[in-house]
Amino acid sequence: MNYQSPVQNDLLATLPGAVYERLSPHLELISLNLGDTIYEAGAPQLFVYFPISGIVSKLYQLEDGTSAEVAVVGKEGMIGVALVLGGVSTSTRAVVQAAGYAYRLLAKQFKSEMDRHTELQRLMLVYGQALFAQMAQTAVCNRHHTIDQQLCRWLLMSMDRLDSHTIAMTQNLISHMLGVRREGVTAAAAKLHKAGLIDYSRGRITVTDRPGLEARVCECYSAVKAEYARLLPQNHLS
Repeated sequence: MNYQSPVQNDLLATLPGAVYERLSPHLELISLNLGDTIYEAGAPQLFVYFPISGIVSKLYQLEDGTSAEVAVVGKEGMIGVALVLGGVSTSTRAVVQAAGYAYRLLAKQFKSEMDRHTELQRLMLVYGQALFAQMAQTAVCNRHHTIDQQLCRWLLMSMDRLDSHTIAMTQNLISHMLGVRREGVTAAAAKLHKAGLIDYSRGRITVTDRPGLEARVCECYSAVKAEYARLLPQNHLS
């Protein structure tokens, strides 16, 4: 395993020194394996998670089994915002979209520290606002923009969190993330490939022209980045 540090997560890196010193002995490094479920909808959240690499998707699943991604979280954020707001569960599932590592902390320890330190509470509430802005923008994008634009947004958001131009993800899984038919993702990927923006093979997509992708994406991508920059100027997505 390469060297891993809690401060590779933007939120942990931003904590006041005294808070970080109290929490750091209790942070446990864990692997995020592709497809792992971090928590299920409606289940009590016993831990909060601070990714330092990889991506975790928040998915909403319908009764017929179909699902759609409502937000993505990487090293800029945390999994467990419901605990910040006083809840113990959420209506979404958290599933690892790209493998990596995270530090986790018992929910009771996290909540106790929030009660003790108002700066920590404020930081987490501000992050929650940024995450909710992403969820709202995703809902608008899925309703009003083309699959091509949605795929561009998804690729750019994934690259931002992975610091990589290559994403290990099948078109079938992307269709589940976007909540659209696989044929739609295949057609959209073919257009981007023909335009020289991406290359793809089974289970892997490489962005070959990021500026071209940014020129093609809808305004939702920049709107979310601008909100993160406004609320969390120290964040690496800013």
